[in-house]
Amino acid sequence: MARQRSMRRRVTITALAWLAGFIVFFPILWMILTSFKTELEAFSTPPSFLFFDWTLENYGIVQERSNYLRYAMNSVIIAFGSTLLALLIAVPAAWAMAFAPTKRTKDLLLWMLSTKMMPAVGALIPIYLLFRDSGLLDSHVGMVGILLLINLPIVIWMLFTYFKEIPGEILEAARMDGATLWREIVYVLAPMAVPGIASTLLLNVILAWNESFWTLNLTTSKAAPLTAFIASYSSPEGLFWAKLSAASTMAIAPILILGWFSQRQLVRGLTFGAVK
Repeated sequence: MARQRSMRRRVTITALAWLAGFIVFFPILWMILTSFKTELEAFSTPPSFLFFDWTLENYGIVQERSNYLRYAMNSVIIAFGSTLLALLIAVPAAWAMAFAPTKRTKDLLLWMLSTKMMPAVGALIPIYLLFRDSGLLDSHVGMVGILLLINLPIVIWMLFTYFKEIPGEILEAARMDGATLWREIVYVLAPMAVPGIASTLLLNVILAWNESFWTLNLTTSKAAPLTAFIASYSSPEGLFWAKLSAASTMAIAPILILGWFSQRQLVRGLTFGAVK
């Protein structure tokens, strides 16, 4: 009886989890389906889910109209460049806060987190003027720098929580064996926190890849990433839903594939330290 009740509960929880996952994924699924419709079918009422004339015309038009590879390469440079630089800064910073805290460490962490609560538009004008006067507008260096500073508080916070789960006695033993600070971080701390570092890297790549506010306001063509590629399909004549869906599908495809293949590592990192 207890086994049947446990099996029924497991089936119910699994069904609810699949339902919740489907609800979350449905807008993406609908966008992908719309990308294979004609513009007329994209506006049809009632909408057709699967039974329509499938076409690749929208993808062909998008390829002809825009240089997708250039936008995609810009996204790769900006997302991965800002993430790698953020890790180089955040790992030693998180180590200091986790294993050599001061009276102000908690206040510093809260202050860093508070910077994420300010509306981005509040800092747009001074940052835009700074970029204009320093020649960083529409440049890879400028976009890598701004996304590095925007996401750095989250990276430090995540690494700090992961590092706090590592016993300090292990690092003390490494110091007693003569390990320098650099060797302690690289050869002792980093290997033990690989799941946390990997999940932090993946999440930061996703955040940088999806950033639209700063990329749309600080780039035009040379360093414009895929967010600008999507925005280019919003015109004064109106929205072309099928072509916009095709462009959006092409923009999110790389990050969806990356998330799919790294989901196990991501879940492992997000649950790192949760069970002792």
